[in-house]
Amino acid sequence: MYSSKSQYHTLLQPGGPDGELSAAIRYLNQRFTMPTKMAKALLTDIGTEEMAHVEMIQTMILMLTKKATIEEIKEADMGGYYAIRDKAIYPADSVGNPWTAAYIQSIGDVVADLHEDLAAEQKARAVYEHLLTLTDDPLLKDGLRFLREREVVHFQRFGEALRNVEEYDIRKKQF
Repeated sequence: MYSSKSQYHTLLQPGGPDGELSAAIRYLNQRFTMPTKMAKALLTDIGTEEMAHVEMIQTMILMLTKKATIEEIKEADMGGYYAIRDKAIYPADSVGNPWTAAYIQSIGDVVADLHEDLAAEQKARAVYEHLLTLTDDPLLKDGLRFLREREVVHFQRFGEALRNVEEYDIRKKQF
């Protein structure tokens, strides 16, 4: 059940520019331009995992809101959201802006895209750290900590992919 006003910010994590939905689509699109099998596989794996993170966040949203009363919704300043969406799960950022494909950063330069991915994972990690300070719900904190740690792992893996692609470019130039 919805437990406090601060939970509202957690509800909107899937839909912002640094949210899980944006990451999943970014990585699943970028995989097509990767020059190595390792980099393609990594982007496929992480993109797929990010979709699972969307599902996890949506489950958290459902658990926090499904039994919320109108009074709790008003107290949480969610009246505007409720008026147009009821308790539906809708990808938006923390101020209510709907998700947009404009959030997807992909330029086609694999090195630039991988640097963007590294930055995206660090921004997502920072968002989870901020969300952790906004809640006192122990179960929600556990889920947010898990997701934050996965962002750290993804950052490390994108570093491996960047090295792999750079080594590939060096080998390609030598022959």
